[in-house]
Amino acid sequence: MKALIYKSTGSWYIAKTGGGKTYNTRIKGIFKIDGLTSTNPIAVGDQVEIEVEEGTENTAMINEIYDRRNYMVRSSPHHKHHHHIIASNLDQAVLFATLKDPRTSQGFIDRFLVSAEAYHIPAAVVFNKMDIYRTKEMEKFEELKETYEKIGYNVLLTSMQTGEGAEAVKTLLQNKTTLLSGHSGVGKSTFINTVFPELDLKTQEVSGWSGKGMHTTTFAEMFDLPGGGRIIDTPGIREYGLVDIPKQELSHYFPEMRELLNNCQFNNCMHINEPGCAVKFATERGDIAMERYVSYYNILETINENGY
Repeated sequence: MKALIYKSTGSWYIAKTGGGKTYNTRIKGIFKIDGLTSTNPIAVGDQVEIEVEEGTENTAMINEIYDRRNYMVRSSPHHKHHHHIIASNLDQAVLFATLKDPRTSQGFIDRFLVSAEAYHIPAAVVFNKMDIYRTKEMEKFEELKETYEKIGYNVLLTSMQTGEGAEAVKTLLQNKTTLLSGHSGVGKSTFINTVFPELDLKTQEVSGWSGKGMHTTTFAEMFDLPGGGRIIDTPGIREYGLVDIPKQELSHYFPEMRELLNNCQFNNCMHINEPGCAVKFATERGDIAMERYVSYYNILETINENGY
């Protein structure tokens, strides 16, 4: 019987069939998928084949995992050489970000977008907490909005406290399976509570002494949207570690660089010190935002020869 994984709690998984029946499931044996060294062999969003255990009504074994259309992955928080698959079979990924309390760095945003590009997943950025932004933050938002929209990303401004902009986000999510991600404290759970008041997800204030949000979601979990579509809520992420992206390929996942690669003098141009580099020329002209080029350089510096 075919089912969809809605929640992963480590060793047990909650799966739902097409008919809407929910089962507590576990893995039969050991799965090795696509040669991945993964900390979680099954992820939220996976389609699986299950078999109900004898003598039970809602306990089942997972016998097979169907091929994934795509997935989002990051390095495991505990072991940087291991993958942690965040979710699979996605139509899009939406990053919740804030320019204050806590501040989301542009480097973090760019790492998230690079990961989405690497797995061919359309992405959008929602800047929340506009109700506490002053002139400085609004000017920064306009600058970031121009940068990201120019290269094809959808950028929204919201306040989940006042509800402003929430409808635009709901529209973005309709009839799609969407991964929601971001630091703790950026308003992700508050947004989900506006869509699903009955869930009453825990929200927590930003920790005053650290300026960082407190973790409220422990495991990734998928919810059906009223009117069609699904969202996958994920634990708040402090850092976004990229995996399996060789240095040579990194520029392919910056859309504004990708379209210039054939214009570089050298096929293996890394866009740092090489002569005749179209990417550097475009950055000097202002066609590529300097902050994006800095993100590229900083990410490049953190990738070793194995692509971690």
